[in-house]
Amino acid sequence: MGSDFNGTSASDSFVKTPTIKFTQLFINGEFLDSVSGKTFETIDPRTGDVITRVAEGDKEDVDLAVKAARAAFDHGPWPRLPGAERGRIMMKFADLIDKHVEELAILDTVDAGKLFSMGKTIDIPQVAEMVRYYAGAADKIHGEVLKMSRELHGYTLLEPIGVVGLIVPWNFPSTLLFGKVSPALAAGCTMVIKPAEQTPLSALYYAHLAKLAGVPDGVLNVITGFGKTAGAAISYHMDIDKVSFTGSTEVGREVMQAAAKSNLKPVSLELGGKSPLVIFDDADINTATDLALLGILFNKGEICVASSRVYVQEGIYDEFVKKLQEKAKDWVVGDPFDPNVRQGPQVDKKQFEKILSYIEHGKKEGATLLTGGKPVGNKGYYIEPTIFTDVKDDMLIAQDEIFGPVMALMKFKTIEEAIQRANNTKYGLAAGIITKDLNVANTVSRSIRAGIIWINCYFAFDRDCPYGGYKMSGFGRDFGMQGLHEYLHTKSVVTPLFNSPWL
Repeated sequence: MGSDFNGTSASDSFVKTPTIKFTQLFINGEFLDSVSGKTFETIDPRTGDVITRVAEGDKEDVDLAVKAARAAFDHGPWPRLPGAERGRIMMKFADLIDKHVEELAILDTVDAGKLFSMGKTIDIPQVAEMVRYYAGAADKIHGEVLKMSRELHGYTLLEPIGVVGLIVPWNFPSTLLFGKVSPALAAGCTMVIKPAEQTPLSALYYAHLAKLAGVPDGVLNVITGFGKTAGAAISYHMDIDKVSFTGSTEVGREVMQAAAKSNLKPVSLELGGKSPLVIFDDADINTATDLALLGILFNKGEICVASSRVYVQEGIYDEFVKKLQEKAKDWVVGDPFDPNVRQGPQVDKKQFEKILSYIEHGKKEGATLLTGGKPVGNKGYYIEPTIFTDVKDDMLIAQDEIFGPVMALMKFKTIEEAIQRANNTKYGLAAGIITKDLNVANTVSRSIRAGIIWINCYFAFDRDCPYGGYKMSGFGRDFGMQGLHEYLHTKSVVTPLFNSPWL
C-alpha cells in the first residue's frame, strides 16, 4: 500500500501542538469549571496521547447555561438589536476568526486528525465567510403583508425562536458548528452549544472570540461534555425552545424522543448517510475515478455524505477498477500537518476499531478486498484507503454507515437498475451522478430520494445551498436562507378593516 506513512510523533510533527488556552466551560461570558469539578481527556489521534483535560459539563452546568441564555433572550439586547447592529457584531466576529485562522486550524487538526492545510486554507476561512453571509441576512428578516379574503388586514412577523441547543459532531468541528451558530445569531437567538467530546477545543476558542467581538454575555454558551449527560440535558431541557443536532441516526432518534417527552420543542436533525455515486458508461474515466476516491477518502471518510456506495455501469467497469486501484495506491496517509499527506488519522480509537471491524465483516461476507484493509503504522489511528469489489447490496458494508475510508464498489446495467439500487437504503442524504448525458442526469437526479445531488462533481457545498436529508438522514436544513428560517417563528397579526374601499 503506497501510504507513505511517516510515523512522526507529536514531538517531531510538522507543526508543534499549541498551548491550549481554553479548557473550561463558557457560561454567561465567563470561562468556568464544571459544577462537579470533573474533567475529561481529549486525545490526539495522531498518537493516542492526551492533549489536555477539559471541563466535563453535566446537567447542572447545562441548567446554568440555559438560565444565562434565557435571561439574555428574555431581557438582554441581542434579540432586540436592529438586525444591522447584530450583523455589525457578527462581521467583527468573522474578522477575528480570520485573524486566528492558523491557531483554530491547528486545534481541529490535533483534536480531530483533520488536514492542517485544508483547515487553514478552506475550513476556517469558510467559517468566517459563513458568519459574514448570515451577518448580511440579519437586517433582511421580514414577514409579508397578506391578501386576506375578507375585511381583515393581515401580516406576518418572523421572530427568533428563542433559546436553542446546538449539538455538533466531531468530523467538522468548525464548519458544522457555524452552520448552526451563524444563522441562530443572525435570527436573534441565544444558544447553548455542546461540541462533540472528541473535539471540544476549537468551540471554546470561538466562544472567546465571540466575546471579543461584542456578542453580549449569555448569548453564546459552550458546555463541553458527553452526549449521554450534557447532550441529553440539552435535549430534555424544558427551557430550550429548539434543538439542532448533527450526528448519527441512532442518537438523532434519542434527541427527538427527548424533545417529545419534555416540552415538545422542534428539532432539526442532520443524520447518517450511505450515499451512492452512480457512474455511467459515457463518463470520463479519469474524472470518475478522481471523484470516486475523493467521495470516500476526503476527511478520511468521516463525512456523512461520503460516496461509500459506488455503482459503475458495466461498459466501463473493468477499466474503472484498474484505474481506481492505481490511484488508490498513490493516496498518501500520514501526519495531517504534512502538506503532502491527503489522509490523516481517524478521530479516535473507538472509530478506528469500528472501521476495522466493518472491513472484517466485508471479507467474511464474501466481498473482495481490492486495496487496503489494514491499519497504517504502529501509532495513532491511521487506516489504509480500502476498496471492496464483488459487493452485494444486502451486505453490511453496503448498508451501514461506516464513517471511514471504505468503498463498496458495484456494477450495474441499466439506468432503471441504478436508480432502484441507489434508493435501496434507509438513508437519503446525498448522491452523485457522473454522465455527459443531460437527460440521464435529469432523470436520475429527480429519481434518487436524497437531499442534495451532485452532477459531475462531489462535495460541492456552498453557504447559499441548503443541505439536509430525506428518510432516516433527518429533516430540517442547514445553510442558505432555509438554514436561517430554522431559527425563526412565523407570527400572524390580524386586525379588522372597517369601511375600507378595497380589501
